[in-house]
Amino acid sequence: MKAFDKWFETFKAEKDIPFKSWEIEGPDGTVHFIDNEVVMEAILGASDAEKAQIKDTIVKIDVANGDVNHFFHHLAKGLVANFGG
Repeated sequence: MKAFDKWFETFKAEKDIPFKSWEIEGPDGTVHFIDNEVVMEAILGASDAEKAQIKDTIVKIDVANGDVNHFFHHLAKGLVANFGG
């Protein structure tokens, strides 16, 4: 297991991130339903450079006692825009 993947799995376990689901409209007007579990799986499939940026952002959110699900919602919008139609 790569270092990021191990860190991310530990982070998820320690924070007990609550399940969230969103309705996101794609560029073609189609509404997609995506949840944070899908986003977290996509994060594990990201490139090493993307993972480094994601980790930096998550750490900043965590230090500020923010809600990481807001960031995951942002990432979900990107997933829909790029892959969901």
